[in-house]
Amino acid sequence: MPDNNNIKVFAEKLNLYYGHTQALKDINICIKEKEITALIGPSGCGKSTFLRTLNRMNDLIPFVTTAGTLLIDNQDINKPDVDVVALRKKVGMVFQSPNPFPMSIFENVAYGPKIHGIKDKDELSYLVLKSLKEAALWDEVKDQLNKSALSLSGGQQQRLCIARVLAVEPEILLMDEPTSALDPISTLRIEELLQELKKQFTIVIVTHNMQQAARVSHVTGFFLTGELLEYDLTENIFTKPQHKKTEDYITGRFG
Repeated sequence: MPDNNNIKVFAEKLNLYYGHTQALKDINICIKEKEITALIGPSGCGKSTFLRTLNRMNDLIPFVTTAGTLLIDNQDINKPDVDVVALRKKVGMVFQSPNPFPMSIFENVAYGPKIHGIKDKDELSYLVLKSLKEAALWDEVKDQLNKSALSLSGGQQQRLCIARVLAVEPEILLMDEPTSALDPISTLRIEELLQELKKQFTIVIVTHNMQQAARVSHVTGFFLTGELLEYDLTENIFTKPQHKKTEDYITGRFG
């Protein structure tokens, strides 16, 4: 396990149930600030479910219950009095397929700040500019901000979705297979972008791509049947895993 300095997310004996079905089993994890943590494992193993616990997206699913400890910045995010809207502003999420709104590039990025009460045009313009630059998209779209976001390529749309999340100035970025729908060149652009973004944000990425996990992350967690089977420095996971099942998965024997 990594040392305990600068812990952003801490879970201990975290369990989650869909009705009577247990999806997460005694998850213990420390995620450090301004690092990229990759979560790997076969489909249905719990990695995306865990990701969604960090901004309480699972609340939207009927009959979900959680138990155990889950802290962000040492605050229990599952307490009844937690402001979930504020939590999701702090913990932004980028999904598997690009999902721009059917509106202009500018309005896509300005949407979140407007929802959170920012009305000043100069402030909105500044946030749009800043977010598009942070998402490495500004140079490609600066002359067409009023064009429909749907006119962009798939890779550009995904970077726009990243800009849209960045516009509300989060602290944590959750990414659920953000490049699985993209071509190799667009995937490389996103991976390069992640290396820049980790200077400002704590990033947790779910990926099926072993090479991607090895390339972008500092720490990797291997999920299997709802358990976090192994969690260590990425280099250790891929070169000297402690569990036979981890080794079997990363060498392609199953999954």
